[in-house]
Amino acid sequence: MRSWTAGLCLLLAGVQWACAPPIQLEHNAPSGDSTVLRDVERLSQQKWRWMAERNVDSLSALFHEDAVFVHMGGTMTKDQELGVIRSGAIQYRNAEVQASSVRVIDTTAVVLNTIRLTAVVGGNEVMNPFEVTEVYVRQDGAWRLAVLSFTRLVR
Repeated sequence: MRSWTAGLCLLLAGVQWACAPPIQLEHNAPSGDSTVLRDVERLSQQKWRWMAERNVDSLSALFHEDAVFVHMGGTMTKDQELGVIRSGAIQYRNAEVQASSVRVIDTTAVVLNTIRLTAVVGGNEVMNPFEVTEVYVRQDGAWRLAVLSFTRLVR
């Protein structure tokens, strides 16, 4: 019962946040925070390129050791995610970012991306709209990806 209640609270908080307008980095962020917001936004964009290029070395350095990856079909660890990318079981061709927001809370950054993802899965090219949640933690002076979660949008 306790986990069900916690899950419901997280879901409601996520819906409330997802409905919030995206942050316009150059306009709404306080001057001291705008550099951090831009850095995290650039890192998120770079991550999509590395995934498309299957650059597992750079991704391995970016991914936190305890990172969690949530896809439509299940949850993976860092090693499992890197293995899927390395093997080509999922080939990320292009992530067209349609909207993005970044929020920084102390040493945690949350990126919400609305994307249209083109990928090859099981030999078939597919295109799906997703809301992608990325959680980064600041560790030893660098941002590390701790959570990457895909939620397919129904349109």
